[in-house]
Amino acid sequence: MIALLGMYDRPETAAANDRLWAGIRARLGAGPEKLCRDCDFMETWLSPDLLLSQTCGLPFRARLHDKVRLIGTPEHALPDCPPGHYNSVIVAHRDDADATLETLCTGTLAYNDGLSQSGWAAPHAHLAALDLTPAALLRTGGHRASAESVATGAARFAALDAVTWELIRRYDAFASDLAEVTRTAPTPALPYITNASGDAEALASALEDAIADLSSEDRETLCLHGICHLPASAYLAVPIPPTP
Repeated sequence: MIALLGMYDRPETAAANDRLWAGIRARLGAGPEKLCRDCDFMETWLSPDLLLSQTCGLPFRARLHDKVRLIGTPEHALPDCPPGHYNSVIVAHRDDADATLETLCTGTLAYNDGLSQSGWAAPHAHLAALDLTPAALLRTGGHRASAESVATGAARFAALDAVTWELIRRYDAFASDLAEVTRTAPTPALPYITNASGDAEALASALEDAIADLSSEDRETLCLHGICHLPASAYLAVPIPPTP
């Protein structure tokens, strides 16, 4: 069995994630002793050995929804987001703090991956609604790398998962070189999933109880305050963007 909670896992959050998994495992009475931290995400999400993971909304609706079971949706209590939702934060260099999106689009947009809801789908929809297209794109492989590329001048702006942005602001010194320009419309947050024959109800109960039993410090560290039960249709209703 495989458990993977890698979407917001970084050195500063790893211990809290480990305690969350220990609580889930204790309630299930089964599961691997440790979280997997060297797994290929897509391979793991599609594995029949998957017990619990968190995926992104875009791969869920584009590739996974008919191959896995939806467990639940995290509640992050983000500003201006309904329960179980999140959004993308569009950031620029602090020297561009007052720049319009039209001006930023004359430069390069850094994005983490073409199969990312917050890094690609959300900014694409936001800009398209304004009839804007970035002059160039830079694929970075990760939200933190996208943010750092803006801080160093390799890109003009980037779109970051709102939770990841909060973690970057807490822990990365280069965040002081960035400015928030705007936020995109909320969409369902990154869903927890299990394999196609997994017991989603038991996992949801274990996850919910384990989150509730975390210390307030751990919940704050993980920006995680509970789970919601959004239907798969809420994810499938979000448009799939063109491949960058």
